[in-house]
Amino acid sequence: MNAGTMTLVIYFLVFFVIIYVFTIRPQQKQQKARQAMLESLRVNDKIITTGGIYGKVTKVKADSALVQIADKVEIEVAKSGIGSVENRKVKTEDSKPKKAKPEAKAEAKTEATAGGEKEPESKEG
Repeated sequence: MNAGTMTLVIYFLVFFVIIYVFTIRPQQKQQKARQAMLESLRVNDKIITTGGIYGKVTKVKADSALVQIADKVEIEVAKSGIGSVENRKVKTEDSKPKKAKPEAKAEAKTEATAGGEKEPESKEG
């Protein structure tokens, strides 16, 4: 091979690496996260379907879920039609839990106790 051919091959390799890093890899990570979300779906999860319907899961089946969208109104939705779970974070295998520093925990605890005191509710009757 001459120098021109070798340069061309190097350019193609660099181009492929750039395409992989910026398109293929992020898409694979997104698919893994979505699959983890669908597999960890459980009763009482608040969800939004891909069609924009808000609801609460009442029963999980193999490929679908029963979703309560109003009082006494349930619909069956394919798991692939569930867009997101709203009331919790789903941990994927790739995500590692971050350890909080002891100082940060102490600050959060003092903030929660300082401003989070509730007054007793009065019962009217």
